[in-house]
Amino acid sequence: MSYASHLPALLWKPVIQTALFEDLGQGGDITTQALAAPGQKIRAVFRARHQGVVAGLEGARQAFALLDEHVQFRTFKQDGDRLAIGDVLAEVEGDALTVLAGERTALNILSHLSGIASQTRQMVDAVAGTKVVICCTRKTLPGLRALQKYAVKAGGGGNHRFRLDDAILIKDNHLALCGGQVDVALQKARERAGHLMKIELEVDTLEQLEAALASGGADAYLLDNMDTDTLRKAVDMINGSAIAEASGGITHETVRAIAETGVDVISAGWLTHSVKALDIGLDYV
Repeated sequence: MSYASHLPALLWKPVIQTALFEDLGQGGDITTQALAAPGQKIRAVFRARHQGVVAGLEGARQAFALLDEHVQFRTFKQDGDRLAIGDVLAEVEGDALTVLAGERTALNILSHLSGIASQTRQMVDAVAGTKVVICCTRKTLPGLRALQKYAVKAGGGGNHRFRLDDAILIKDNHLALCGGQVDVALQKARERAGHLMKIELEVDTLEQLEAALASGGADAYLLDNMDTDTLRKAVDMINGSAIAEASGGITHETVRAIAETGVDVISAGWLTHSVKALDIGLDYV
């Protein structure tokens, strides 16, 4: 099933442009300049060398289009599609100087984002049949947040905050500013939040959660590093009054058991900060 959402081309451009500047230097691709005949054309296909989920085709297209608007780029898959080994994702055709100069940038962004989408899909598949949404966090690579979060959604997941001003999330270090007093922290947060601003509180213990509920509660609770028994108790205490989010060291092996505790959201920073790229090649035809 294809991913129906869309990330505007404008948001891809600065990332791809920066990557091209970094790769081309001041003299461009001197190897191809030396070896290619004047005006020589080539055609190549992006082919999956491992099964997974594709994300980042627009970034791959721009890696060539920003060098030469006349390059032809045809897609045979859409972001969010599952891939089998050998599947052709897209085809590029144009001047050899352009295709070879943009090759690495195109593969870097496509492989990285497809790796995120693929790992996200594995997590989503693992919790199928539960109500859980698999989310990424703000643990993203500098400059790539919008693209990485887009890839998570292409894999069937959801997004947590994009920025610090999206919502109020009170964590341990914030509680320390209030002397560790949950009620004080929540009261100050409510005074600052507008009527559309959500407040989430990170809790490490059921005692913290109990104090939060007694003081008027939050819109969501981040249940940090709790075992499954504790998570079940926390979900029972919240009793549908707020979103219950589990986080902390969650893997493919543990995600199903955590989902079955009744939480609404499971977040995992590794989906963006340390995922393995999907093996995709550019084969000349």
